[in-house]
This record gives sequence, structure tokens and C-alpha cells, in this order.
Amino acid sequence: MIVHISSQLIVNWYHQYGRKNLPWQINKTLYTVWISEIMLQQTSVKTVIPYFQKFLLRFPNIKILNNASLDEILYLWSGLGYYSRARNIYKTSKIIEKEFKGQFPDQFSDVIKLPGIGKSTAGAILSLSLNYFYSILDGNVKRILIRYYNIMNDLTKNKMEKKLWNLIELITPIHHTGKFNQAMMDIGSLICTPLIPKCSLCPIKKTCVSFRKNNWKKTSFKTSKTKHLQKESWFVLIEFNNTFWMNQNINKLIWKNLFYFPNFINESEMLNWLKAKKINIKKIKKMPSFFHKFSHFTLNIHPILINLSFFEHSFFLSNNEKGIWFNKQKPQHIGLPKAVQKMLDFLKK
Repeated sequence: MIVHISSQLIVNWYHQYGRKNLPWQINKTLYTVWISEIMLQQTSVKTVIPYFQKFLLRFPNIKILNNASLDEILYLWSGLGYYSRARNIYKTSKIIEKEFKGQFPDQFSDVIKLPGIGKSTAGAILSLSLNYFYSILDGNVKRILIRYYNIMNDLTKNKMEKKLWNLIELITPIHHTGKFNQAMMDIGSLICTPLIPKCSLCPIKKTCVSFRKNNWKKTSFKTSKTKHLQKESWFVLIEFNNTFWMNQNINKLIWKNLFYFPNFINESEMLNWLKAKKINIKKIKKMPSFFHKFSHFTLNIHPILINLSFFEHSFFLSNNEKGIWFNKQKPQHIGLPKAVQKMLDFLKK
């Protein structure tokens, strides 16, 4: 006989131990919960907090956000990663202005159609802000369900997803839905952790199948040890009067719409580019190389620094290069990848 998760035990735990003072939980609205849920996709609470606070300080409501440029949004997003989320926020603000008269929608069928919002995120936004009866199924909740019901990983991805949705929708309570959903995320984040869960603190351990059988290790969620594909890239930091030349990425998916230094897949390609620009390659100063990890590959970055003379600078500008001279002392409000910021920080030192 299957004993399902007691929603009452979960809600009771929330009242005693649940997180209630995160920045997006204070004076929460559809707008603030939406921003926090997008930021929290694939990113930890600790990392998100300062970004959320800065974002809300600059864009306290959707009207002000709608008047912002994509560059301004990416500027505040710089370093948070997964920049498609920032682009989705920008797109959503335009849709809300056009189709919902500047008010964030409160109907599930409308919310789920917005860019970057799936079934779980839509449920989170509506349940956490308005206590609407919608379930959520983020990574934390999935982990609890898999362990509690001792679900072995022998299902296809689609079948597993369907099974987990059926379970969470079965146990989500009509009353106190928001508290239940928040508690499930908190328990997954603080107690039912990926590697070694803190079972002694769990409110549902007595009926948890993995705990009773003492086989939670079979459902541990170890990070994949698959070796990341490694790529090389040479970045050229062209400096003139404390400004640096940067191009905006328009076409590539990685760092789309962000600004970064000219980069090349090998050293010879870089040297040929410098010669074509009539830049003296004897001026090259090598900076320390470093690794920058993406979700599916690692980039080995080799930065080099070149200080331009007035003549070189004049020729460079006359060569129809498109980009900006980035002022490190009075930085423009543009989106910069974390790796670029790291190179700029190194120069400050």
C-alpha cells in the first residue's frame, strides 16, 4: 500500500522552519515573484539574492522595466549566466505592455505562454504570489518525490516527468498551496540534498520508502562526471586611453547580445587579424590564461593586451569596425559576460 506524502506535515514544517524572509517573499507581487522565479532557474538562492535586489532597485515595477533597453537589463544580469533568461524578461515586458495593458497576467493559460515560462514556473508564480492552486515540479521537488516513492531510474524521461507530475498534483493541497510549494522547495534545497540528505531533519521520513529501506544512495543525484568538451579561445584586449574595444554578439547563441573583446579560435588567426589592422604585434602582452565553464563545454581563455598608439587607433577606427570603446572608469550600461569582467578585474589589479 502506497502512503502518500502528507501535505499537512509539509505545511506544518513550513510554519516552523520554512524560508519566509527571502527578498522576493517580502511584499510579494506577481511581478517580483516572476523576476525571482526566472532568476532562480538553474541558479542557487544565495547567488540570486544580490542580483534580485539590484534588479528591483533599478526596475521596481513592470512599467519601468518596459521602458528599459535590452542592454540595460543585460547590464544588471552580467555575471548571473544563462542570459536567455534576461532576454526572455525583456520580451515578456513588451508582451505584457501590448497584450495585458501593463499588468502581469494572473491566469495560468496566459502566464504559461510567456517566454521562458513552463508549467512549473507558471505554477510557482501564481501559487507563491496569489496562493492559487497549482503544483510545481522543480529539481528540488523531483528529488523528494523520487526518494520518497523510491522511483528507480528505469523510465524514459517523458514517462518519468509524467509520473512525477501525477504524484505532485495528487498531493498538492487546495488550501495553503503557496506554503506547501515553498516548503517542498525548501526541504529539497536544505534537507533532501543531492548527495547526502539530512534525513533526521525531514518531516516525512517515517513514510519515506528510501529512508525505511535505507537505500537512498540508489537515488542519489551525483553530478555527472562526463568530461566537458574543451575549447580554446584567444581574446584581444585593445586599449586606448583607458578604454577597450568591444564587439556586440548578434548572431551566436553563446553570450548573445552581450559585449566582449575580439576573440579567435587559434593564435595564428588572431595574429593575422592584428596584422590586417596594422597593429604592431610586438606590443602583445600576455595575461594569465584561465578556464571558464559553460553548461556543455569549458573554454580555455588566453587573453592578450595591446596598447594602441594614436596612429594605430586612427587606422582601427577608419577600418569600419562596429562596436564600442568601453570605458573601465565610467562603464557603459551594457551586458558583459563573467569571463570578460574577470579580465577587466585582472587589469585593475
